[in-house]
Amino acid sequence: MKQIVLSGIKPTGTLHIGNYLGMIKPAFDLIEKFQTLYFVADYHALTTLKEKETLNQYVYDVAATLLALGLDPGRVIFFRQSDIPQIYEFTWILNCFTAKGLLNRAHAYKAAVDANLSAGKQSDADINAGLFNYPVLMAADILLYGAHRVPVGQDQRQHVEIARDIAAAVNSSCGKVLTLPEPLIQEMVMTIPGIDGRKMSKNYHNTIPIFADAKSLHKQVMRIVTDSKRPDDPKNPDECNVFNIYKYFASEDAIASRRKAYLTGGLAYSEIKQDLFELLNEHFGGRRDIYEQLLADKNQLDRILDQGADKARTIAEPVLGRVRRAIGISR
Repeated sequence: MKQIVLSGIKPTGTLHIGNYLGMIKPAFDLIEKFQTLYFVADYHALTTLKEKETLNQYVYDVAATLLALGLDPGRVIFFRQSDIPQIYEFTWILNCFTAKGLLNRAHAYKAAVDANLSAGKQSDADINAGLFNYPVLMAADILLYGAHRVPVGQDQRQHVEIARDIAAAVNSSCGKVLTLPEPLIQEMVMTIPGIDGRKMSKNYHNTIPIFADAKSLHKQVMRIVTDSKRPDDPKNPDECNVFNIYKYFASEDAIASRRKAYLTGGLAYSEIKQDLFELLNEHFGGRRDIYEQLLADKNQLDRILDQGADKARTIAEPVLGRVRRAIGISR
């Protein structure tokens, strides 16, 4: 049997090319080798997003985006997290085996505490318990389906390590009932720069949406921050925000040609930005109509997600049953 790979996307905004390069495309590349599960992590979004209409819209946006990009629900298990009730019972069980100190060291919680202290606030000001326990819910997402591998960026590696630690604690107490997952990190794609040079992130409002219309796409690409060097000046392509997106979409010959032009001089930033716009518009433009059609038919999206949830529950229920028996909750 194929090993299981699981990936989730939190619906807290419109998906962008950083999501595509850092998570979506690498995850799609694994479909041939693994049994793959993809889910929309709507309950994870509740730590920051409380407006129900917005959350609902983002759930459908994520689903429509993945399907338009080519996710085949006939080959993968694609579902909505909130449609799997087993996950929440399982999360409580895992909480009872999780050391609080482990959660104290989680990056997201530590970052929130540091931000509070820097602002002169109490350490836990405005930090909800959901944010603190976020790694346990993520561990439940991973462990409930017996995932062997979890594709993550380097900055998300800790979540898989926490899931391993929690699984090891359960196994140590109850016998080997849970699979220990491994992070699957794509070394080639780590951090995609946003239009301001920082990591492309919804939090920084510096993204290029995957299915932005041509006019909006062109505007965003032209806003990418560059230095003040003139066209004739030699430049380092590896320090250019535009080139560090361009190289993931251009052909090898085009990359080599543009790299040479950077190093020898004679390349204007406006020219490479135009090249990048055309590449992105060509790469995603053909599927933009599919995305819009899917987004307009939420009943179809619900049917696809419901069918995936049925399949996911058939995997989750035996794992939860095994754990319940191991801890003495049921016979």
